[in-house]
Amino acid sequence: MIFIKKANILQILMLLLVLSGCKEKNKLDSTTTEKTNDKASVLIKPSPKLSESYIASKKKSILHFYNKNWPHESLNGGFLVAQNGQIIFEKYNGLANYKTKSEMTSTTPLHIASVSKVFTATAILKLISAGKITLDQKVTTILKEFPYPDVTIKTLLSHRTGMRNYAYFTEKKGIWDRHKILTNQDILTIMATKGIDLEFKTDTRFSYCNTNYAMLALVIEKITGLSYIDAMQEIIFKPLDMKNTYVFDYEKDKLTATPSYKGNFSLINMDYLDAVYGDKNIYSTPRDLLKFDNGRNSASFLDPKLLKLAYIGYSNEHKGTKNYGLGMRMINWPTGQNFYFHNGWWHGNTSSYVTLPEEKVTIIALSNKFNRSTYKARNLAALFGDYPFKLDDDGKEE
Repeated sequence: MIFIKKANILQILMLLLVLSGCKEKNKLDSTTTEKTNDKASVLIKPSPKLSESYIASKKKSILHFYNKNWPHESLNGGFLVAQNGQIIFEKYNGLANYKTKSEMTSTTPLHIASVSKVFTATAILKLISAGKITLDQKVTTILKEFPYPDVTIKTLLSHRTGMRNYAYFTEKKGIWDRHKILTNQDILTIMATKGIDLEFKTDTRFSYCNTNYAMLALVIEKITGLSYIDAMQEIIFKPLDMKNTYVFDYEKDKLTATPSYKGNFSLINMDYLDAVYGDKNIYSTPRDLLKFDNGRNSASFLDPKLLKLAYIGYSNEHKGTKNYGLGMRMINWPTGQNFYFHNGWWHGNTSSYVTLPEEKVTIIALSNKFNRSTYKARNLAALFGDYPFKLDDDGKEE
């Protein structure tokens, strides 16, 4: 009997050890799952926290600038200035929808127009980093009906292809029925079948052209096997937690997207070009654009070597300060100081995105009521570094 009891005790101990091991294994599996899930979102290292006195001094200068350039709060949209990922100043003003009288808020997505190109370029750089494509790859190896054999991914990104603007050649008689909505694929088919010649030999000069980025969107779709809408969600929006950002879907969103207006709040109706994406058609908010800027400049999201290539000017045939990188406008002064930005304009929407990597400053201005003063936002760079933009003496710090 004593032997049986000892055996029972041993069996019980063995059972307890097995159960304990299973419990520990489940704990390890759970930890592993959590770590895997962490990798799904980008963890951006926090920069040094700004002091309250520093924020107060900058905020005062920015407020003066805002009141001077947008008197009576004429900027109908959102405005944000941040440094080290911290918001120093933000303001939302006006009506998102004039008909319903809904107010503009921090979560109101506005059409960012050509600032969308920075997103398209970033997605392409991510695909290059993943080894899916190369910067010097010929577009004909990806889009089989693409008619220009010398055009590469790099020349698309840097606007050096020589292609013509789809908004112009589709206006010509016999090219496209403007009663029909134009798509990216339609643009490619037209160029391949309607004898649309290049404006100049590829990679001989710069010419800003929306067609380049409409084709890059098709490249993204071909390489990922996803629609551009879904690809941008998976590559950029979800990883950076951009919850109020989306690519405009003409059929789905045309009645619900934030409308755009002329300066007198007259509604601007959509036209046959509004379904084309890659060059435009991303809706976002200043706060989401800050998340994008923080992520884009983070080594945990984008390969620093590729990002560096984006900040190099590729059009140097003529001396000058203005240049274009890979999805980024820039000014390169003889002093060695560089300024990086992208503006946008579509219908009544105007946008300005300024990124100052050295100072870790982000400046965003968005408006859905036409206002050229949106572009003045870049002058605020003078508050943070040696940038030769002009501010009033009483608006700039001593």
